[in-house]
Amino acid sequence: MTTPLTLTPGRRPDGTPRLVVGGEIDMSNVASLAEALDGGSGPLVLDLTAVEYLDSAGLSVLFGHAERLELIVTPLLEPVLTVSGLSGLVTVHGLDDDAPQP
Repeated sequence: MTTPLTLTPGRRPDGTPRLVVGGEIDMSNVASLAEALDGGSGPLVLDLTAVEYLDSAGLSVLFGHAERLELIVTPLLEPVLTVSGLSGLVTVHGLDDDAPQP
């Protein structure tokens, strides 16, 4: 059974592509996220503030695109981003920042 995941593309006011992700990112639905990330090139803001769960399959996809990602997260994801080392490779807003960028 596939876990619910929503992917909503858009752009920031400066024109940078933005993808808002909601739900849970796990092995059952990570192909959808991978397809969305593979479909573009250049910088991408990935808004994970509505993500409730992120497993190793999701992390693997994020690591594959780390050179182009800027993440917006809530403190809920801090442990997994820190332990995995992803927070050291990408710009992450929402952990120590006062407010994430739209």
